Amino acid sequence: MSIDLQTARTVIEAARAAGRDGGFKPLTVVVLDAGGHVVAAEREDGSSNKRFEIAFGKAHGALALGMGSRSLMARAEQQAYFIAAASAAIGGSLVPVPGGVLVRDGGGALLGAVGITGDTSDNDEAAAVAGIEAAGLTAQPD
Repeated sequence: MSIDLQTARTVIEAARAAGRDGGFKPLTVVVLDAGGHVVAAEREDGSSNKRFEIAFGKAHGALALGMGSRSLMARAEQQAYFIAAASAAIGGSLVPVPGGVLVRDGGGALLGAVGITGDTSDNDEAAAVAGIEAAGLTAQPD
C-alpha cells in the first residue's frame, strides 16, 4: 500500500493550513509514495527557488534510511562521514534536518514520506505532522 493522490492532496492542504495558522513563511510541500516517487507537490507563493529540491531531499532521505529527518540530523551530528556517504550513495537527495516525516498507516506499514521546507526546520516538521495526522495517518518524525 502507498499514498494515493487524494491522500497526498489532503496532507498538503492540511500542512499548508497549519503553516498559515502558525504564521509560517511560505512552504513547499512534497509527498512521496513508499517507493520514493513524487505523488504531489505544492510551492506556496513567495517560496524561494530550490525549495522543491530541499523538501524532496528531506522526504527522500527519510525514506532511504528509514527514519525521519530529525533522526538523520542527530546521526549527522554524531556520524558526519556516514551521512555524507549515504547522501552520495542515494544521489545527493538527503537533507538531514527536521521536516522529513515518514508516513505510516494504523498498522505501522510504511506508506511514504512528506518533506516540507520554508520556515524553521521545527516548524516545517510541525506542518508535516499536522498534514499527515489530518489525513488520518501516523507521522514518524524521528
